[in-house]
Amino acid sequence: MSNKYQIAVLGGGPGGYVAAIRAGQLGFKTVVIDKDNLGGICLNWGCIPTKSLLKNAEIYDNIKNHGKDFGISFKDLTFDFNAIIQRSRNISDRITKNVEMLVKKNKVDRVRGFGKLISKNEIEIMDENGNKSKVIYADNIIIATGARPRMIPQIPVDRKNIITSTEAMILDQLPKDLIVIGAGAIGVEFAYFYSVLGTKVTIVEMMDNILPIEDFEVSQTLEKNFKKRGIEIYTKAIVEKAEVKKDGVIVTINHNGEKKELAAEKVLNAIGVVGNVEGIGLEELGIQIEKNHIKVDKNNYQTNISGIYAIGDVIGPPWLAHVASAEAIHCVEAIKGIKSNPIDYDNIPGCTYCQPQVASVGLTEQKCKDLGLNYRVGKFPFMASGKAFAIGEREGFVKLIFDEKYGELLGAHIIGSEATEMIAELVLARSHGATAHSILKTVHAHPTLSESIMEAAANSLNEAIHI
Repeated sequence: MSNKYQIAVLGGGPGGYVAAIRAGQLGFKTVVIDKDNLGGICLNWGCIPTKSLLKNAEIYDNIKNHGKDFGISFKDLTFDFNAIIQRSRNISDRITKNVEMLVKKNKVDRVRGFGKLISKNEIEIMDENGNKSKVIYADNIIIATGARPRMIPQIPVDRKNIITSTEAMILDQLPKDLIVIGAGAIGVEFAYFYSVLGTKVTIVEMMDNILPIEDFEVSQTLEKNFKKRGIEIYTKAIVEKAEVKKDGVIVTINHNGEKKELAAEKVLNAIGVVGNVEGIGLEELGIQIEKNHIKVDKNNYQTNISGIYAIGDVIGPPWLAHVASAEAIHCVEAIKGIKSNPIDYDNIPGCTYCQPQVASVGLTEQKCKDLGLNYRVGKFPFMASGKAFAIGEREGFVKLIFDEKYGELLGAHIIGSEATEMIAELVLARSHGATAHSILKTVHAHPTLSESIMEAAANSLNEAIHI
């Protein structure tokens, strides 16, 4: 294996390995460097294994609470918690091995080790013991080192009692009670998973509502659902401290000006992430860092140092795997000289995979108000959908926001079954300048959940048929 390359990718997550594969496809002599399995947090400890856990919870919940609706009866329904965890790990292992195969197939070299930039064209590789093993030389370097859970002194993570999402995926037994600090997508998904399996879950969120970046009506609907499940929710609550005691963890919060102590066996820190910028030689080279993230030119993802690029979570929000992959392809193609339009960060889908699922793209109604836009809203409840009725998934709605004058789709928000699959149509619609009228006049298959999108568009024009 040579140590001289045209492109060296530092980090093998959904940004890094995609960049490496695309570089290989374009004929670059390429190497990808990561001390762990390829796939990064997403494939090893995030996106994929968590969806396995959530599917287990969904199946169990459906059989336990809705089986009779479908004429299904059972006796002594149980689950094997360790088998659920193991299934998740097996899926992760299989997918990461597939990624290793794809990298090899595209003639990309793979180096296992910790990489540190020592010049604008050199990466020093350390082995698992911290010993220097080799130096990689590259004409271009792409930094894709990802992010990690954000830590604050008030929540002293020990990875045993106060845990992160990584430990939450591999607990050896189901906790009796769990406090989730932070109600973004990660916190909400784990709250759903553990509550379905019988853990008493409490959510603490400092913002006004759970999933605070989502449209308020969506967040409100999910909060009502979670409360029906028995999940206790504290919004507008500040965590003052979390203390490990002999029999669990005590979390002290300030809720509406009053101090309150919450107790649980485990506490999950889900307050966000920060970029992995430390220890990889950035400061020594003078690479610009802002708020724990690398600053780049979003036209080509180059840093302030010529020939050094950065993509994915390490350059800041939105911290999403599909964004990292899109940036990877755009970056490599820019190095190759392929011209394309910049990524439209205003048209990125966001998904939360609890049940009911939540998905959105574009502006919320509140954002439209803040911007002083004239808009109209079209909603269609799944309660009125024949397909939703047939499959027993009648909770939630599709909400579309259109520009009042031109009918342009400004934002789309879905809560309900398969919302995370349905949102793709609306992302594509926005990218092609779709209007309420064009969506309405696009014939949707019946019966489907997606025809609710057409119905919501019709509702915005006062032409709805089924509501």
